[in-house]
Amino acid sequence: MRLVIQRVSHASVSVDGETVGSVGNGLMVLVGVETGDTADDCRWLAAKTCAMRIFNDENGVMNRSIVDVQGDILAISQFTLTASTRKGNRPSYIRAARHELAVDLYEMFMSECRSITGREVQRGRFGADMKVELLNDGPVTIIIDSRLRE
Repeated sequence: MRLVIQRVSHASVSVDGETVGSVGNGLMVLVGVETGDTADDCRWLAAKTCAMRIFNDENGVMNRSIVDVQGDILAISQFTLTASTRKGNRPSYIRAARHELAVDLYEMFMSECRSITGREVQRGRFGADMKVELLNDGPVTIIIDSRLRE
């Protein structure tokens, strides 16, 4: 699984002009699921996301987690994170997980984050054509791939 985590002042996602998820101060997380990803990958990424110290403390040092600041999370599925760009100019999505696995792990990621933070996780709509708006705070953008954890 691959995540793009952005610290945001606010973020929202809409489908057909309707806002389906939004957060204030917190994280906007793009979630890409690949064939072969497991529940273990999902649990590890959720724990890492919620423990990552990327929010400023009282001294302006990135030393606080989403849990510490009681921030919100907006998780959006994004199969294009699985793109291979090694050959040619058209990205290949052959590594993207099939719908059933991708939905299950996306839902599990949100559930794990909810358990860790004690807060509801906002979401996009899986498989929909979504419009995402955000104000990246910092900017702080972190990319995590569960296959590169060792």
